[in-house]
Amino acid sequence: MNSMSIKKSPRGSVLAYGLVIMFMVSIIMTSIITFIASQTKYALQVHAGEQAFQIAESGIHFYRWYLAHQVEGRTAQQVADFWATGSPYGVGTPYAAVYYDPGGGAVGTYSLLVTPPASGSTIITVQATGATYRYPDAKRIITVRLRRPSWSESAVLANDVMRFGAGTEVFGKIHSNNGIRFDGVAHNIVTSSLSQYNDPDHSGGDEFAVHTHVTPPDPLPPAAVPARPTVFEVGRSFPEVTVDFNGVLGDLSTMKAAAQAGTDNSRYFANLTSDVGRRIILRTDGTFDTCQVASASLTGATPTHDIATSAGYRRTSGVNTCNSCSGQCLQNYQIPNNGVIFVEDNLWLEGQVNSKKVTVVAADLVGGSAPSVYIPNDILYTNYVSTNPDIIGIIGQANVSIPRTSDTNLRIDAALLAQQGRVGRANYGTSDIRNSITVYGAIATNQRYGFAWTNGSQNWGYITRNLYYDNNLLYYPPPYFPTGTQYEMDLWQEE
Repeated sequence: MNSMSIKKSPRGSVLAYGLVIMFMVSIIMTSIITFIASQTKYALQVHAGEQAFQIAESGIHFYRWYLAHQVEGRTAQQVADFWATGSPYGVGTPYAAVYYDPGGGAVGTYSLLVTPPASGSTIITVQATGATYRYPDAKRIITVRLRRPSWSESAVLANDVMRFGAGTEVFGKIHSNNGIRFDGVAHNIVTSSLSQYNDPDHSGGDEFAVHTHVTPPDPLPPAAVPARPTVFEVGRSFPEVTVDFNGVLGDLSTMKAAAQAGTDNSRYFANLTSDVGRRIILRTDGTFDTCQVASASLTGATPTHDIATSAGYRRTSGVNTCNSCSGQCLQNYQIPNNGVIFVEDNLWLEGQVNSKKVTVVAADLVGGSAPSVYIPNDILYTNYVSTNPDIIGIIGQANVSIPRTSDTNLRIDAALLAQQGRVGRANYGTSDIRNSITVYGAIATNQRYGFAWTNGSQNWGYITRNLYYDNNLLYYPPPYFPTGTQYEMDLWQEE
């Protein structure tokens, strides 16, 4: 039987191998192309997101520019009117604008939604949403908080020369329109509106506007200003912008208008032509007692600023008087929250609040003599550390004074402001010795403040003086308290 050998052709195998290789290459190429395309698309989206972020930020910058042209330099009432009736951009209805690149091409849009300040506040929030035309869904949202810095943001704010002795420790900012000698420890910045001044507390040449005599004493100008971190932990700066105490009159006018209108349950008390002022006692039940002061020691070489112990108060009806602020001489009202108690007369103030933010004012804006606030007894908070801390602002058009018969250990929880005079205590002589005074809040004073006196060998008044800055005042200033003229950003976040 013959056998035949059969030879297989390699063409079929090569073709099969070729098809397999081509299939594998096509899969790889397709994957590569898909990957490159997806990466390109992702890069474009990332770029669009970054553009949207920058567009949103440009919206924030625009709104700060807009506010600078609308409200800076205006009175408190004019600013309040702007937010109430000036149709500000972005309030109620979002404000939209086109964003252009440097070449003039339209890239995208931003939209601004603005929350205006609450009554008595300066804080606003601006939400900016940015997007490009090419990728409108790649939005970026930024929210910022803007505020006009309140006068309560400084532990001490003054219009006069100031001196802080050895052992003084201050945790808040300090500023004076005049010079400052600081010999203690400042945990925040100390500033002055001057470059140098002649310190009236001693002889010698001009010194730096903010200087210290802690060993070794600062050199005199024009020498370089040394750092002195053991005294000025955050530093010192001068000259800085002057704070306008005269401008506070505009804020007082706004407070009076709010009180007369009853805004936020604010309360207005007119001038008592036949009496010397009012006494107010704040209570933790959310109310305050008030009595008309019929007689007080307000004149003489060393005025005591005390309410007379007899016939001290006027009855609410009739002509008789009371020896105490009670009974037929007393009236009771609700303490306004985020509002004002405006007294157009001298005011004696004391008591305690619970879950309240209120400003109490003694001012006469119709031509009478400037009244003062007198604090004989403690003024206290109930809530110090919480999401809703108690806040009290106390403003005297003349002074915020401590009477002679004040508590031996006196505590004042409040931001104090003396618009024309000073925060302090009169010189009642060497026999007048009190133990301690604690101010937990802030002090703004036109004239040099002080609660003690010395003749070099003996001290009197309050021997121990504790000044603690209340950090809550940074974000919760007293209602209607005076502010700076520019909006500053204090919170930035991306949603």
